[in-house]
Amino acid sequence: MRIALGQLNLTVGDLGGNVDSLAAWTREAAGHDADLICFPELAITGYPPEDLVLRPSFVEANLEAVVELARRAAGGPAVLVGFVDRTDRGLHNAAALLRDGQVEARYHKHQLPNYGVFDEKRYFVPGETGCRLRVADATLGISVCEDAWWPDAPFDEYAGRVQVIPNINGSPYHRRKTHERLEICAARARQTGAWIVYVNLIGGQDELVFDGGSMVVSPDGELAWHAPDFEEDLLVVDVPGTGDGERKPSLPDPTREPWPTGPEEVYRAVVLGVGDYVRKNGFGQVVVGLSGGIDSSMTATMAADALGPEAVRALAMPSPYSSPESVEDAREVAGRLGIRLDVVPIGAVFDSYRGALAEVLSGRGAGVTEENLQARIRGNYLMAVSNAFGSIVLATGNKSELAVGYSTLYGDLAGGFAPLKDVPKTLVYELARWRNKQTDPPPIPERVLEKPPSAELRPGQLDTDSLPPYEVLDPIVEAYVEDDRSPEDLIAEGADPAMVRRIVEMIDRAEYKRRQAPPGVKITPKAFGRDRRMPITNAYRGRPLSPPASTPPRPDGAAEEGD
Repeated sequence: MRIALGQLNLTVGDLGGNVDSLAAWTREAAGHDADLICFPELAITGYPPEDLVLRPSFVEANLEAVVELARRAAGGPAVLVGFVDRTDRGLHNAAALLRDGQVEARYHKHQLPNYGVFDEKRYFVPGETGCRLRVADATLGISVCEDAWWPDAPFDEYAGRVQVIPNINGSPYHRRKTHERLEICAARARQTGAWIVYVNLIGGQDELVFDGGSMVVSPDGELAWHAPDFEEDLLVVDVPGTGDGERKPSLPDPTREPWPTGPEEVYRAVVLGVGDYVRKNGFGQVVVGLSGGIDSSMTATMAADALGPEAVRALAMPSPYSSPESVEDAREVAGRLGIRLDVVPIGAVFDSYRGALAEVLSGRGAGVTEENLQARIRGNYLMAVSNAFGSIVLATGNKSELAVGYSTLYGDLAGGFAPLKDVPKTLVYELARWRNKQTDPPPIPERVLEKPPSAELRPGQLDTDSLPPYEVLDPIVEAYVEDDRSPEDLIAEGADPAMVRRIVEMIDRAEYKRRQAPPGVKITPKAFGRDRRMPITNAYRGRPLSPPASTPPRPDGAAEEGD
């Protein structure tokens, strides 16, 4: 049988627009003489619809949309599409088989994930039976996403009884996940003796990015064909069936470039997430504070790649402590990217703030208060441009800074979206070096890559005045945050006890600040916010490692601004 895998970029809640896209892709599959086209999980509603499914009117509209798609697909291939079904048992994450203008069959997802970014038991009840049906000369067994991650129902029911198992997905990206999926599909293929047709969504949805990577795996567990990552694609393949009828003309083997790995896959994920967040929320332009440091340079570069340079506006906002080289570097980055840059010094406003507060703050020396004032002035400038031109501010902080609170509330944390929110500082440098190899001239000058990171909020300031080197910090953040390793584990493995204690205390102390950070693209297995949900008010610190730190938290919990 000939199967088309429709790897689409859909929009949550846009039922009419989603049906238009699905119908158009069905017509394209008909032009390839396909017997069946498979679309992603919850393609009708967009994924994940979250609390929209608690609105009866939304569920009803989605059911009407399925019927409308069936009507518009009549005369073409059979269509397998995800939607929200409703029975007397409750709501179901479901798949419908549409044929001859009718909803011929419905399947309800058995395995409902309830971990990490998934919360499906909040909305759905699990299915109870499989769904086997005949299309062309093959027997199909329908499944949805998480079903494939378990050898139980419905796959135990399908083993030896079907030739093809479509598995429709809304599987969000994190680093190196594509090969995890391939291993799962291979395991289910060998278990059932069937072809696994894995169809995934692509596109950005709030913090999540869906990377595609749709694939067909043979019964012996080998990858037969695959779609690309991070772009829409219609993959059409001939899968052997069981009939003796006349075979269709054989397709040439669909060939695609190898899936990206390393910095490239992360870079493409973030660019896709930024572009879709901006476009799908109705913005035509972004504004970035461009300091001449690595984080803001990387953010501006990603924005220009995602939206085009004409949609990116940058502000350089030097303070009395900014070096001339920083402004020069900001100009150079903007020039190489072709984006607009306005230089708006903050010195006069900074002086006025200090003058207005002189009596209130008298009797104390200058310190973090004055440093954070500069960051907050910059936040006000960026939001003013946002208000004036209808643009969205992109915050430039990275995961390392967010983890330990090295950022300023209402300053560099201000913004509508944070592209680097889940990208550790050491990885930011890897991304920059990879991106620099893709074009000539490279967007980020070598001086930006080589100079020590500094917030430049006081004379001679370096990030290492307040933080461990990022090469030391990032592995501890990854172990404690992403892997849920205890401080005792890390120390037992040879990490410096004082360093572990210091970093863990900073991470725990900064929770309330992270709760106020903008959303950003998830690229690790455990991102702040969407994945990791710690209580703000929390006295648990594990077994004591030492007497309490002698330095209390700063009153606003803010460290100096990063980058």
